[in-house]
Parts: sequence; C-alpha cells; structure tokens
Amino acid sequence: MPEVQVRKRLISVEEVFHEGGPVAQKPLRRAAALVVIRNPYAGAYAEKIEGFMDDLKPLGLEMARSLVAALGGDPKVVEGYGKGAIVGSAGEIEHGALWHVPGGYAMRDVLGGAKAIVASTKKVGGPGTRLDIPITHINASYVRSHFDAMEVGIADAPRADEMLLALVMTTGPRVHARVGGLKASEIKGEDGLR
Repeated sequence: MPEVQVRKRLISVEEVFHEGGPVAQKPLRRAAALVVIRNPYAGAYAEKIEGFMDDLKPLGLEMARSLVAALGGDPKVVEGYGKGAIVGSAGEIEHGALWHVPGGYAMRDVLGGAKAIVASTKKVGGPGTRLDIPITHINASYVRSHFDAMEVGIADAPRADEMLLALVMTTGPRVHARVGGLKASEIKGEDGLR
C-alpha cells in the first residue's frame, strides 16, 4: 500500500460571538484540521484504491485528536462535526471518497462513539480551492440547530498530485439558532438520526 506523504498541516479555530443579534454568553467555536498529502493515484486510473483508507486511519486519528486539543482538550465540548476532501486536478473525485472511513470513524472514536453519520463533501480543484464542510450534530443528524458549514482551504493546495483532507468540529449550535426542529436536549440516541 502507498505511504502517506504529508506536505503541510493547518489548524484553524474560529470564534463566533454574534450574527447581528445579541452577543452569545458563550461563543460558538469551530475548528478545522487540514492536511495536504501526495495523492498516490494522481495521473493514472487505478482499479484498486480501497486499501489506502487503512493507510489514512492513523492520520485521521491524529487530526481528530488535534481538533479536540484546539478546542480545549475535552471531547465533551464537541457537539458538531464534518469532513471533506479537495483532490488536485491530476486526481479524481473518487480519491476524495477514500477519506470517508478514516476521517469519519476517527472523529467518532475520539469523541467516544458519536452516533451520527459524519456529513461530508469533496471536489476536484487546484491550489486555492475552497470547500464548504457541512456540519451536523455528533449524535443526531436531525438536530436542526447544528446544521452549519465551515469554509476551508489553503492558498497553495492542492497541487495537481495532492489531496487536501479536512476534519471540522464545533462546540455547539449556530449562534442565534431559532428555526425549530429537534433540539439537542431531545436526542434519543437510537439511530444517529434522532
């Protein structure tokens, strides 16, 4: 299996105090971990690529742990998450799908077995491409107050033969969330949806 070759990493933490209304008692914190790696499948079609997911698992765990650390070190403060990948132009969208298992399961594991599926997105693009990472509640995908997104990207990535892998975690709902739906306090925890 190919070796994971990292070119660069970035951790970003954003604090949201208000969205035009009153200042929140506690700001929403969003954190993103980005890693740029060489795409071992860039430039040619490869039939068998699934094995690379196993190679990416340690990187996923490292990134998930770094997000928890960036948010203060306590996984219990994390309420939302998402993941994504930007594949350089010599790759294909399916190469970004290799991030689904190692990125998603890493966050669920580090957060103590979060139940909801980890929302995800991917695209092919060149250096400077931005990606909106969808965010949902970690234990119930239908918690509307936690539907959110965080834009990520790095100015010089991904190069044609690279992939930018991203994980995002948040500490709560959107600031001023008030459009109804299932509340976090009403989660039953039966199926990752409600």
